Parts: sequence; C-alpha cells; structure tokens
Amino acid sequence: MSQSFTQRMDQRQMLTPRMIQSMEILQMPLMALEERVDQELQSNPILELRLTDPDARREAPVDQPGLGDNKSLSINAESGDGSDFDRLSKIAEYLENEEFSTNDGARYRFNGGDGERDKKLDAMANTASRGASLADHLLAQWSLHEHPRDLDPAGKLIINYLDSDGYLKTPLEELLRVSRLPLSLPQMSRSLALVQQLEPAGVGASSLEECLLLQLDALEDDEDLAEGHDFPLERALVRNHLDDLKQNRYPLISRKLGKEIDTIKRAVRRLGRLTPHPGKSISPNDAPPITPDAEIILDEETGRYEVKMRNDMGDNLLLRKRYRNMLADKSVEKSTREFLSEKMRSAKWLIESLAQRRSTIARVIRVVVDAQREFFEKGPEALKPLPMIQVADQLGIHVATVSRAVSEKYIQTPIGIFPLRRFFTGGTTDDSGTDMSWDAVKEKLKVLIDGEDKKKPLSDDIIVLKLKEQGITLARRTVAKYRGIMNIPTARQRVAHGT
Repeated sequence: MSQSFTQRMDQRQMLTPRMIQSMEILQMPLMALEERVDQELQSNPILELRLTDPDARREAPVDQPGLGDNKSLSINAESGDGSDFDRLSKIAEYLENEEFSTNDGARYRFNGGDGERDKKLDAMANTASRGASLADHLLAQWSLHEHPRDLDPAGKLIINYLDSDGYLKTPLEELLRVSRLPLSLPQMSRSLALVQQLEPAGVGASSLEECLLLQLDALEDDEDLAEGHDFPLERALVRNHLDDLKQNRYPLISRKLGKEIDTIKRAVRRLGRLTPHPGKSISPNDAPPITPDAEIILDEETGRYEVKMRNDMGDNLLLRKRYRNMLADKSVEKSTREFLSEKMRSAKWLIESLAQRRSTIARVIRVVVDAQREFFEKGPEALKPLPMIQVADQLGIHVATVSRAVSEKYIQTPIGIFPLRRFFTGGTTDDSGTDMSWDAVKEKLKVLIDGEDKKKPLSDDIIVLKLKEQGITLARRTVAKYRGIMNIPTARQRVAHGT
C-alpha cells in the first residue's frame, strides 16, 4: 500500500443555492407560491408588497452594484463561532430602538407595535375554520348516547380508529393490543355494536356487505323509509350475491333465490340508494381550489389566441428604500450592513426567481397554445400529440425544466379550466395521416359509449370496428385498457347498471 498525489481536471454540474431556489419556485403551484412569498415577506425586512398599484415597478433594479451573488441565501450556520447569531441579535436590538422614515415621510418602528396590523393574525382571521370531522361528529353523538360507563373508553377508541369512509379496518384484537386499555374483547364487541347504531347508518362496518346490511337495518326501523322494501330479498342479495350482481348474472341469481328477474332488478335499484361510503356524508374530501396561472383569450382582430398571465405577488415585490440607504451608509454599524446585505441578496434572488418562473411558464404556454389551437376550437377530440421533449427543443431548455413548469399548473381556456400537463401527451396517427393524441382517442371512445343503445351496449369488439370506420385502428386490448382507465364498465356491466 502506498499514498500518492494526483492532479486532474474535470467538469461537474454544481447546484448553487440560487439554482435550487429557482427550480423549487418554478415547480410550485400558484397558491403555494403565494404562501412562499408571504413567508419571505414575514422574515425579510427588505421586502415589502405594494398592494395599491398592481402595475407598480420595483423601486430599485435587481442588479444593484456591490451585492455579489456568490454567497449563500442564508447566514453561515457552519462557522461555529456564534458570530452570525451575534449579528442577528445586534441588528434586532438596533432596529427595535431606532426609528426610520418611510418613503412617504411617516415615522415607522420596526417592531410593528403601536397599532400596526399583524399579518399572521389577519391570515388566521380570514382562514375558513376546519369542518367537523367524522370522528368529531360521532363522538358528539357518543357523549349523548346511553351506554354503560365501562364501555365509554372502548367506544371512543373505536370511533377514533374509523377511516374517512366510516369503516373499521383494524381488528378489535389489534385495537386492544395497541391501546393498552384495561378492556376485554367482549366489551369491545358490545361497544362496536353501539357505535354501529350512530348516524350516519353504516359506520363501524368492516366490509361493504356489513355496511349495507347496517343501512338496511336502519331503514327497517323507520316506518316511513321502510315502505316498499323487500328486506329479506335485499339482505339475501347483499349477503350472497354482490359478486353476481357486479357480473350481471341475473339468471343465476333468479334460479338460486326463486325470484323473477324483474323483482330482483327492482330490489337492486332500491339497494342503489344505499351508500358504500357513509363517512363521506359527514366529512367529504373537498377538492382544493384551482387558480389558473394564465388565461387563453382569442383576439377577435388578429384571430390569434393570446396568453394573459395571472398577476402574482412577485409583480409587486419592492425593496425598501430606507434599508437600501442604510446599506450604502458607511456610518451604519458593519454587522448591521452585513445583515442587510444578506437579506438584500435573498430578496433579489427571490424576485429574480419569480420573474424567471413567470417567463418560463409563459413561453411554455405559448408553445402549447400554438400547437393545440384546434383543441380550443373543437374540444378534447382535437387534442394533438405534444411530447415535452419537442417543446424543450423548441424553447432551447431542458426537458426537466418543461416538466417543472407544467407541474400543477392550470390554464383558463375558452372551453374551461385544464391542467397544463394535459396538453403533453403521446398519440397515434389515423388512416388519413393525421396525428391524434391518446386523450383524443379516449374522448372518441367515450362519445361512442355515451351514444350507445343502453339496452344493447357496445362490446369492445364492436367499438374497435366503429373506431376503424372513423379511421382509427386500435387493438381490442387497447380499447379495453382505455375503457378501464376511464372507469367505464364492460358491456355486460353497463346493462346491469343501466349506464
């Protein structure tokens, strides 16, 4: 073994903090970006948001002299000498005891006292309160329910282990083990039976079959709701024939139960009023709000679709003049100027990253609009294949940048709001040589099924032939694949459900 020194030259791609921040900001959806900017406003005294003038320009250019771009976005936490923390302590002390003049001449104290609005409190006051969860709803009922005192802990334990659909997927034995409560299995079983009496009916079940049976029990106890039901038949269908119903095996069910097929179908329609997800009626999973990043507008004069980017907070971020003046004032304590320099650099990088994000997304959307004009005029059936690598080559950027630019972004079009990623898809070529995306193919398949005779649904083989008549050649397994992706049942199942 020996030791030796060697010297070599190589090239490596290094991700600076600035590059990492730019990539993160590019990938953020608009609402998350607004939260990110608001956090920076709270932590960086250099930044302020001008709300009164949406077209305001920044007070100072981003490329100010004397502020190098080679330092980190944050203070040096690895020096180990505590100097950074001393600087922070001193600057906080200095700013709290010193008054500065704002741009309009008013006096301003940095600590935000004397009646200044607290942005965090404002945000909390304007945030919608959290809706009651399924557990909250059931616990409120349980507190009023008449049950033995020794069963109270077991009932609360069971309620807290229900999933969002209202099912208890954890065995009672496992609940006993993890809870370590002084309870017995019989106590748990009795408590579960009591929980299953709470509203909505069906909660506490461990399977779909049990959930539906619990709902039938609740219906039978209500004279008004029970009218018209054949409970013995409906229970028999739930207990023994759920799979047969799914496969549309009505003749088999008729032979086994000795009932007419029409009678069975009427019972199935009544069962269709039950819900397989009772918990969702209390705490539905609300879809998050969607805020489009851009709007596509047709210019009537030129006949061209224009891209109008949504104004985000980055448009109105300003660098506070008083801190810029302090930074240039040599009489200000050195540690204070170092702190302000670091914050100034962070603010500038944020503003630059926001501008770069806006520019990149706008360029990508422009390419999409030019390539997918027919989509905006004729609908989803006219969507064309548009690989990301093609857009990347056209714009001279990396395909990963395009992927980040379209991630969780939405655009408002003349025919609705669509995720930007939807416009990037592969496809096929029809018999006439026209390019067609897979989404367009799926749309044509959906149109065929929507227009079919509901009493004689189209089989996959017939769908293949009908698509062939439109110049689209697909294998039967491809039709079955896309039908499954769109959650469209088989022809036999569509007869059963009347869809």
